[in-house]
Amino acid sequence: MADFRSKADVPFLIILAMSFGMCLVVVTAKLERFAHSPHRRDGSLIFLVVGDWGRRGAFNQSQVAFQMGRIGENLDVDFIISTGDNFYDDGLMGEHDTAFEESFTKIYTAMSLQRQWYSVLGNHDYRGDVEAQLSPVLRKIDSRWLCLRSFIVNAEIAEIFFVDTTPFVDMYFNDPEGHTYDWRGISSRKDYIGNLLMDLETVLRESTANWKIVVGHHAIRSVGHHGDTTELVEQLLPILQDNNVDFYLNGHDHCLEHISDQSSDIQFFTSGAGSKAWRGDTKGLNRDNLKFFYDGQGFMSVQLWQDVLQILFYDVHGKVLHRWSTSKQPHLAI
Repeated sequence: MADFRSKADVPFLIILAMSFGMCLVVVTAKLERFAHSPHRRDGSLIFLVVGDWGRRGAFNQSQVAFQMGRIGENLDVDFIISTGDNFYDDGLMGEHDTAFEESFTKIYTAMSLQRQWYSVLGNHDYRGDVEAQLSPVLRKIDSRWLCLRSFIVNAEIAEIFFVDTTPFVDMYFNDPEGHTYDWRGISSRKDYIGNLLMDLETVLRESTANWKIVVGHHAIRSVGHHGDTTELVEQLLPILQDNNVDFYLNGHDHCLEHISDQSSDIQFFTSGAGSKAWRGDTKGLNRDNLKFFYDGQGFMSVQLWQDVLQILFYDVHGKVLHRWSTSKQPHLAI
């Protein structure tokens, strides 16, 4: 895992945190933890979610970015979450790869998007130089960028747990298409996954946040091209169910979708339509629990209050395609 605790990096992280209203919390746990305070007086939290986007503006990436900027301004968002596959087709070549600015800095130019971006790695990112995406050098080029393997954002009424899902998938360790992956930092896959699941289970169990959100690149449930990720269904889903996670956000399938869990209150939201979409490419899974599916480009917004959650999905024109809300009893301070 990337180590951001070196003496050289600490001052930069402190400056970065102060610039975006967040602070780095030094903890002994293996998962880095960041605090991001909502800026509204009522304590509500609003953010956008987009995935599978980095194509130098092509495949409607620029149009999606434009609508994100418009909606982001209307909602006054706190930050943006990227669900991975940040740079196509094969991640970044290095810290100074021009794809970073051409696919990120020069595309998401709206004032409302000049907020912190919290990003996870996708399988396409692992095909390039993984360490480059994790590097503080990128944050010096564009201070919005924050990408780690797995980490936590504490946003007061919500805790958001980012999980590195690519190492879970068996296929990538013997890719039938011959792709190679950058596994530096993962000397033992078994230990890496085991430690990550143990750490995640611990922090989820100890969390007192009113809303618990988990983010990963790969879908747990999907009707899209890739369908369910079996390894996550077997290893990650039971932990989410046992620890009262409210919803799971992912990309990977190039679509927008909402699926309910069969045996818990967890909702699965796919936002992987930031650029190239796969029209008509679906599987026959999860139909009974499917609430919404759209096979074009778009993104989603999440609005949280102490007792209310509202999710909206938007298409490439900014039209609202699906709206879902729920309520719960807020946690009382002890």
